[in-house]
Amino acid sequence: MIEESRQRSKAYGLSEGEKPDFSPIGRPDLALLLDQNRTLHTHAIPVMETLYEQIINTHNMVILTDVNGLIVHTLGDDDFLEKANRVALKPGVTWSEASKGTNAIGTAIAEQLPVQIHANEHFLVANHFLTCSAAPILDHKGNVIGVLDVTGDQSSFHKHTMALVRMSAQMIENHLFLAAFQDAITLHFNTRPEFIGTLMEGIVSFSPNGRFLSANRTGLFQLGLPMSALQSHTFSSLFGLSIAALFDHYRTAAPGFLNLCMPSGVRVYGRAQMHLANSPFHRSVELVRANADSEQDVETNNHTGTTTANAMAINRATQAARRMSGLRYLNTGDPQVAALIEKVNKVLGRDIPILIMGETGTGKELLAQAIHNDSPRSSGPFVAVNCASIPETLIESELFGYEDGAFTGARKKGAVGKILQANGGTLFLDEIGDMPFSLQSRLLRVLQERMVTPLGSTKSITVNVELICATNRNLRDLITKGEFREDLYYRLNGLVVKLPPLRERTDMDIVVEKILIAESVTGRYTVAPEIMRLFKLHNWPGNFRQLTNLLRTAIVMADQEHEIQHHHLPDDFLEDIEQARVSEQNDNTKWLVSSGANLEEVERSVIEKALASHGGNVSATARALGVSRNTIYRKIPLQK
Repeated sequence: MIEESRQRSKAYGLSEGEKPDFSPIGRPDLALLLDQNRTLHTHAIPVMETLYEQIINTHNMVILTDVNGLIVHTLGDDDFLEKANRVALKPGVTWSEASKGTNAIGTAIAEQLPVQIHANEHFLVANHFLTCSAAPILDHKGNVIGVLDVTGDQSSFHKHTMALVRMSAQMIENHLFLAAFQDAITLHFNTRPEFIGTLMEGIVSFSPNGRFLSANRTGLFQLGLPMSALQSHTFSSLFGLSIAALFDHYRTAAPGFLNLCMPSGVRVYGRAQMHLANSPFHRSVELVRANADSEQDVETNNHTGTTTANAMAINRATQAARRMSGLRYLNTGDPQVAALIEKVNKVLGRDIPILIMGETGTGKELLAQAIHNDSPRSSGPFVAVNCASIPETLIESELFGYEDGAFTGARKKGAVGKILQANGGTLFLDEIGDMPFSLQSRLLRVLQERMVTPLGSTKSITVNVELICATNRNLRDLITKGEFREDLYYRLNGLVVKLPPLRERTDMDIVVEKILIAESVTGRYTVAPEIMRLFKLHNWPGNFRQLTNLLRTAIVMADQEHEIQHHHLPDDFLEDIEQARVSEQNDNTKWLVSSGANLEEVERSVIEKALASHGGNVSATARALGVSRNTIYRKIPLQK
């Protein structure tokens, strides 16, 4: 493969010793590139971050390109970025074979196969210090739409890197596959239940009437049929069950056990997700084979050469990757958060409800999602409901669902409520303190009886959900005022944890760095030291929501500078900082006067504090105080 690539490189007119073209495309073209690859970028970033976590501090970087080898996004170690800049491993630079000769990205595109190019296997001598492992990313039609690559110093070569890249590329493909079929029935299946939710699962999607739409790579292999042959199949012909029977089974009952049989006669475990916009079954349901206690060994996968032992190793690695937004990723060094996470870890899977307290914007839903991702229910749905954002007249039907004709304006065939949608997974009730008092008793009854009765129905449906609630209000005060049921409060507060506001946290540097990585698409950004000092002094009334929005704006303003400075910050933030300084100075002045200091001492103290807050800049201090520079020099002669 490498020799054929080298021949192609020569045919492109390249010579081994030439200096390659490192110039990136222009900014307008880069913006267009990002826009054209928005879906790929969105689904690849979380996987890239997980992959980077596994190779961090190994002199490597993770690269995402489009179908032509143009770099879309990078994540890398600081100690390798300087070397990477020498060969322009940055967004907007192309690494096709026609541009750079034999290299992992370009050759993976040309061959449409995973490729590892090490040291002098690169065609250009300028790239001999690199070792690169790349895998193409396919869409749901089997077309290459991009490449995932890990590139590093050739001295850091590790034989396992290629496997990590291939697994990560397949994860991206699966995410893209699921996103491509929103109004569809999607089945996740394997001969062993522990492989469902991992890279070993097959995924196949069908239209609402059961017509085959597409399957992922593993699904095609397990079904044993090419895509062209599958086009004539239906859900029934592939798995021995009609769509009507599937709907009937889940219409009035909790997910049960079904026996699914493929055309080959092999029986499989499966989990079906039905995301049908016009169906009352807009929820996740689980399908598992009838004989759940039977054991079957997974046969050696001749297509990939993966044995049962290797499959189990991949399973463990994939499960870890699926928890990329788990609790440990929220533990960024603040002792209060670390103590909170330690408490939460002790109750995971114990059927103990969790109540999260905290100001608006402190990340309550992010914590709830992380709890779900680390819990035994992680393969089930996570359904979030903001009790404050739904009108009081609609919240009952949103939570409990309704039957056809339950009220005027109701959808035909009814709708499944949020509680039933969360069956088998986690229900997150945000702003629980704003739930109407009249509904609180009904919620309490559901939690106690584990049964839901939709509006207009006489049938109760069994549900099994893990409950997490959150609020920024004092529920005890609401109980005193008669606005919140005391019995419901004691049913919800199995474990009460409080997220500290941003101003009380000690991990600002790490938090800012994580937000910058998540928000930037055109390179790595940092914050100037003096700006970080301002961040640590600010009150942050909007907490993480405010900080994220500020950094997102600052990244756009900084553009190609890549270090956020004073002039990149929004005016309202700078005004808040200045008002806080003036308020602090006024408070200090009042203290000095009350303590008996004379006028000269008061003036000197105010000027000294103003100078300190402006980094010793006399001109800026004079403007802030509304006096001349000479006045500053006269009042504090040592500054002249």
